[in-house]
Amino acid sequence: MSEAEILFETRGKAGIVTLNRPKALNAVTRLMVGELHAKLIEWENDPAIETIVVKAAGERAFSAGGDIRQLYDWGQQKNPAIRDFYREEYRLNTFIKTYPKPYVALIEGIVMGGGVGVSFHGSHRVGGSKLMFAMPETGIGLFPDVGGTYFLPRLPHRIGTWLALTGARLGQADALWCGLTTHAAPTERFDAIEAALADGAAPDDALAPFAASPEGATLPDLAATIERCFAGDTVETILAALDGDGGEWAAKQASIIRTKSPTSLKIALRQMQEGAKADFETCMKIEFRIVSRVVEGHEFFEGVRAVIIDKDNRPDWRPATLAEVSDADIDAYFAPLPGELDLTGLDRA
Repeated sequence: MSEAEILFETRGKAGIVTLNRPKALNAVTRLMVGELHAKLIEWENDPAIETIVVKAAGERAFSAGGDIRQLYDWGQQKNPAIRDFYREEYRLNTFIKTYPKPYVALIEGIVMGGGVGVSFHGSHRVGGSKLMFAMPETGIGLFPDVGGTYFLPRLPHRIGTWLALTGARLGQADALWCGLTTHAAPTERFDAIEAALADGAAPDDALAPFAASPEGATLPDLAATIERCFAGDTVETILAALDGDGGEWAAKQASIIRTKSPTSLKIALRQMQEGAKADFETCMKIEFRIVSRVVEGHEFFEGVRAVIIDKDNRPDWRPATLAEVSDADIDAYFAPLPGELDLTGLDRA
């Protein structure tokens, strides 16, 4: 009998969630999404549970994202389950964002994509010693979803735009510095934090004795350059600013961006522009509009083929250049759907 993909337990006054696919870097499956949503509803209505704690099995990853291989297979089969997965995932992301009880994510190792969606929208986000945050979706023909439309443009100094376009990775110190995480703590203290929460301590009180101020942040020195170079209204303008900077760091960012899907890059920049002025629910509806079109197209499946299936890292992007991707093309991804994402009844199983 195979082990459960996600584990639930009650410990004192805490409801504890453990993502339990360590061999798959805790990639989030449709089953996990459904079971987590149902359990959160149960605990919301249980007066004995005061705080939710979310953690992951294994040391390498909190969660490296969604189960991309399963999504790829569904897409190749034209299976409607791919759209159902995103609908259910985005509803869960929204439910976590509006959850009435403290929701404390203890995040160690890799956290990307779908893993961000089940951890970063709660009240407390605790980055561990080996935290590695990234939203690398433009490299597989996708876009930074699971709420990225909302939280990325709200980071200071246009750091969110930089992360969205490049897929850059941030460690514990930088994630705390820019506000992605609310706290940093040594990973070896996670058990003590969990115990304090189970004993009924309020999250801020439970975290205070263990909260760290890690050294080594690189963003303070890069912030001005990021803000200047990523202020452009178009991807082309941003690349021109990076090319004109003259520095090694800027040149590297431009080189990285040029490897990504041109369509995904333009979608991601539009997300940052639209998301900056929208509330969370609107952002999630925007993401569902985009993903519903993406799974009907070429880029995502070609990106997954190149990076995950064949691993040749030579995606054949179509269109191949930014110049070939028109504003009208991007408008079509953001256009209303006949069946929009329904975000009512999130607290009903």
